[in-house]
Amino acid sequence: MTGDHQTLALLLFSAFIAVTLGITTWVSRNRHGSAEEFYAGGRLFSPLENGFAIAGDYMSAASFLGISGLIALYGYDGMLYSVGFLVAWLVVLLLVAELVRNCGRFTLADVVAARMAERPVRIAAGTSSVAVSVLYLVAQMVGAGSLVALLLGGTSEAARSWTVIGVGALMVIYVSMGGMRATTWIQIVKAVLLMAGTIALTVLVLLRFHGDVNNLLSTAAERSGHGLGFLAPGLRYGGDWTARLDFISLGIALVLGTAGLPHILARFYTVPTARAARRSVVWAIGLIGSFYLMTIVLGFGAAALIGSDEVRASNASGNTAVPLLALELGGGAGSTGGTVLFAIVAAVAFATILAVVAGITLASSASVAHDLYASLRRQHAKQYSEVTVARIAAAVIGAAAIGLGLLARDLNVAFLVGLAFAVAASANLPVLLYSLFWRRFTTRGAVWSVYGGLIPAVLLVLVSPVVSGSPDALFPGVDFHLFPLQNPGVVSIPLGFLAGWIGTVTSTEPPDEARHAETEVRALTGAGAV
Repeated sequence: MTGDHQTLALLLFSAFIAVTLGITTWVSRNRHGSAEEFYAGGRLFSPLENGFAIAGDYMSAASFLGISGLIALYGYDGMLYSVGFLVAWLVVLLLVAELVRNCGRFTLADVVAARMAERPVRIAAGTSSVAVSVLYLVAQMVGAGSLVALLLGGTSEAARSWTVIGVGALMVIYVSMGGMRATTWIQIVKAVLLMAGTIALTVLVLLRFHGDVNNLLSTAAERSGHGLGFLAPGLRYGGDWTARLDFISLGIALVLGTAGLPHILARFYTVPTARAARRSVVWAIGLIGSFYLMTIVLGFGAAALIGSDEVRASNASGNTAVPLLALELGGGAGSTGGTVLFAIVAAVAFATILAVVAGITLASSASVAHDLYASLRRQHAKQYSEVTVARIAAAVIGAAAIGLGLLARDLNVAFLVGLAFAVAASANLPVLLYSLFWRRFTTRGAVWSVYGGLIPAVLLVLVSPVVSGSPDALFPGVDFHLFPLQNPGVVSIPLGFLAGWIGTVTSTEPPDEARHAETEVRALTGAGAV
């Protein structure tokens, strides 16, 4: 990459970082240090603002870099991610958003603990929330490393490593200084930038083919090296029964996982009412839906204009397809237009990563402080000390994410997020739905449901081809894989629901139907909601 690319992109990176640090500093001077301010931004955001922030939180590096890359490499099969991520929001809108806002206060555990014994439920839900968040953070770190490696010529492993460390340090600063209010404004700024950049690239791709989508697709198929098979299912997930089952597993995880993501659930607490939470999701669906439709155009555009082989040569997992596409649309390597467009897209992608990691880190540090720390103390934690613990937790979680991000730097970011979704759908969604809708649900059922989904999901990932036994694994030189699928969702999600049912029906504790009735009224009407 030329010096012009590096200089301009680094200037844009620096400008975004300066703006976001300015927002964080301004917010930190105007906050009063309460838990409600730190975790929920004082619940002062409008549905429109929160809708943009939700979209900013959700449209991650996996979406912008990973999905387009998978489509550029695998065509039709790569589109599954776009469809799954979008359809998932219908589950959130219909089953979760309004009820969670009415029942909870800051975290997922608040919803479950409303009618259960608090301590065991909070420890279980807090543990699963941290596990999901760290997995999701790793994907963002890998995206940051891939992006900057491309920017600096793709030759420096040290540059990738320092990038991951730098992103981790920035996210800790955002969260510890500014809390939810700063994080929300960073996500709003990022969502506007990302939508503007994606629209511009999509229009340029369509203009290149004179608006003829059929020509775009046929050219992509021709340059992919797979012919018309590029436009048909089966290129990535159609080889044998294992691949087909992996396809089903991934689809289930994507559709059900969103409703269990801690950083998405936390966004419903930043608005004043349940109605505002529901309207936030409607705004978010509009933004997210249009964005994912455009990622399909970008993916096929990269295959048509660059070629699948060149995309793979730049990054084996396809994470750099969109920046390469921007370079080509601007006039190619060495051109002024290519330099400018590449730098803008790289800066937007970097902004995307910073905003998303801030949201995830805040949600996970809230789970540590509000659920784990407050439960493990004999006396209820004071608000000030709880916020202090959350800040310390942000630093520890950031360090863990940096270490894992360095280890997993060659995996596709969309694929890594698929694993996070599977764990969220296995551990968090069953306990959430049972708590909201099952009258007989008990504390034992809640704890078993969380661990019954979390432990199998994590263990199956550890003994899957993701970790060992394949050329693309974390440890390609060893083979201890026992589970044939790359995504555990098809097994671990039913296990989470089954464990919750078995724990409830075998429990000696009688279900507290009065508390359930109270929770049900609160969930449906908002009476007594915080």
